[in-house]
Amino acid sequence: MLSPTHLTRLFEGLRRTFDFSQCAELTLEANPATFTSRTARLYRDLGVNRVSLGIQSFHPEHLRTLGREHDPHQATASFHLLREVSGLAVNIDLIFSLPGQTVEDWRQTLQATRDLAPEHISAYNLTYEEDTPFFERFQSGAYRDDPERNAAMFSLADDLLGASGYHHYETSNYARPGFESLHNRGYWRGADYLGLGPSAVSTMAGHRWKNVPDTRRYLAMIERIGRAETEVEDLRPSQLRLERLALLLRTSEGVPRQHLRDVSPERIAQLTEECLATLTSHRLTLTGRGPLLVDSILEHLVS
Repeated sequence: MLSPTHLTRLFEGLRRTFDFSQCAELTLEANPATFTSRTARLYRDLGVNRVSLGIQSFHPEHLRTLGREHDPHQATASFHLLREVSGLAVNIDLIFSLPGQTVEDWRQTLQATRDLAPEHISAYNLTYEEDTPFFERFQSGAYRDDPERNAAMFSLADDLLGASGYHHYETSNYARPGFESLHNRGYWRGADYLGLGPSAVSTMAGHRWKNVPDTRRYLAMIERIGRAETEVEDLRPSQLRLERLALLLRTSEGVPRQHLRDVSPERIAQLTEECLATLTSHRLTLTGRGPLLVDSILEHLVS
């Protein structure tokens, strides 16, 4: 939504502060309804090499449910615009288990996405977060969560995208070989990350903080004291191990054995006996229906 002038100013400021010379991946999120051929060229000229498009669905009614401004035609046109004008790698974000969405609706969205052949696809199961209109309607009974439908849609994405050459390298992420998100992989492996701007979260050397969410207050604090931290905590080693276990379980790489020292061998054996995981001399990897049950498997391992 930033104008070319604002985007240029932002990137000039970032490059004055950070050395981008070793930056292998520079991703910009974009809304299909809010950029033109001019801004697509600017992305490339600014050094962006990957764009994440928040398409979410190729069905007009589901886009209206989500409150999205674009329609399926704009979504397709925005993808081709990025390809033809800038030649950037593209990720497409999708959401499934939307209110009123059928398995066939989801199949059609997956097929439309596959036919565009992006380098990367993220497919997220809708979750009902507090303090959102979706959550309020969920509480009122207007919307409901259906685990069987969730499972059917998850499996459909795994089957259809896998058959189309996409590597299912994390619970919600698929990529053509060599196009896995470097940022995402770093996060799932427990790497440090720095978040800039209002509401941004950072974790550095076991120290975690969130910036204040109010933009005016954020600017005032930066001006006055040079930082705008809130919700600060120092994570204990046990907390970091648990987080790393939770994140690595979501990946196709699995959990290295050194992160399983505190896990009962009997609980791991139960997973392998039920064909939900495979244990080798190096790592534990979820298999079969395991990736679909990652949250409950984590609870099983650490409770």
